[in-house]
Amino acid sequence: MHTWKQIRDREFGNLRPHRFSNRIKSRRVSDLELSNHKDFLSPHKGALNSLQVDLTEGRYLLSAAADASVAVFDVQRPTEYEAGGLISKHRCLFLVDKQHQLAHKYAVSSAVWYPVDTGLFITGSFDHHINVWDTNTTQVVVNFKMPGKVYRTAMSPLATSHMLVAAATEDVQVRLCDVASGAFAHTLSGHRDGVMSVEWSTSSEWVLMTGGCDGAIRFWDIRRAGCFLVLDQSRTQLGRRPSVLKRSITHKESSFKSSSAGQTTSAKVRVSQKKLPNGNGSRQVVIGRVPSKGSIKQRLHPGMLSTQDRATAHYGAVTGLKVTDDGMYLLSSGSDSRLRLWDIESGCDTLVNFETVRLQTNKPIQLATSQDSTRVFVPCMRTVKAFDMWSGSTSATFRGHYECVNSCWFNEQDQELYTGGNDRQILVWSPARLISDEMEEGIAEDQDSWSN
Repeated sequence: MHTWKQIRDREFGNLRPHRFSNRIKSRRVSDLELSNHKDFLSPHKGALNSLQVDLTEGRYLLSAAADASVAVFDVQRPTEYEAGGLISKHRCLFLVDKQHQLAHKYAVSSAVWYPVDTGLFITGSFDHHINVWDTNTTQVVVNFKMPGKVYRTAMSPLATSHMLVAAATEDVQVRLCDVASGAFAHTLSGHRDGVMSVEWSTSSEWVLMTGGCDGAIRFWDIRRAGCFLVLDQSRTQLGRRPSVLKRSITHKESSFKSSSAGQTTSAKVRVSQKKLPNGNGSRQVVIGRVPSKGSIKQRLHPGMLSTQDRATAHYGAVTGLKVTDDGMYLLSSGSDSRLRLWDIESGCDTLVNFETVRLQTNKPIQLATSQDSTRVFVPCMRTVKAFDMWSGSTSATFRGHYECVNSCWFNEQDQELYTGGNDRQILVWSPARLISDEMEEGIAEDQDSWSN
């Protein structure tokens, strides 16, 4: 009934199209459950470490496993049907395993699509190599030799000026691999231990975020030397900042109140800036410039201060990072079994109290968020928990895996959640669907086929 009311409001023009679609999608996300009509037939013989749906079509699922295999699935077109057409089975389109002459020798820890199209994908492995694959020929076109095990790889979804792959390895340095030239662009130094997670900003193609085993989360502008921000768990703010509209209204009100006082002081400033009889003018202070006198630390690069450089975001390794789609907030997970939501602009912890979770401590985990960033999906041992982003309360718990879950990916196009774990299975969590509806659809399809 609630959905029909929204449709009626949309027809009468009482509800805007964008808001209508967001409400429908949010309702579908809140109804996620283990799918009874879609199933992925996993060819992997080891734990699933990485999942990603391509960013261009939202159709092809890329999976990587600990048996050094990589597979691609079509999430929209099934391979076969079962139970009279009620259950769609999806087999992999192709599999790259150890039998392939160019395959990885050890576990593939990360697999990501090239953001522009599905013609390339990138894999990182414990064999110290990062391979760039041609999807059509399943051949390696570029190879990078890393100094240690590769934990995570990432490419910027916004990049138009570079083709850089950020690599998080067991080495203390983060390396940027240039796919266009086949060489290392440069190296980011600052972590005191291996780097487990890496994430590009969703608002700038030049900003990179890394989480290390030293408990630090660092922000880098790859055009400059050194990191420009190190998150500190002792710096906090209560809740999220107000929206841009509210802040602009508040700013206008404050500027209007101070305008009268500014008019009285401006006359005094003009008098003081007049030339003196001896020909020497008074010194003017430029707006926005830091005075020459004062603390030297204020003029240094924030990432270079010894006190800020040693700040930590977690009491242990940072095992996962996820940026919201608007680029305003960063969610981090650590081996201390803590989830923290950070305000990227202020660099403060928002003090969202996520309910008690138990996270894996010895390997990276892959977090996921819904399309409106209101829910976050977190692998919690054998279950996946959905938290409300702003209250921290648990909205749902997904149970279906027999062993620990390592990765999550939310498909915004179909409002489906894909999870992979140590049980070598890829599970699909989709909005609730009635069997009666499926039977009616199957009858309709049979009638159409008979009529032809």
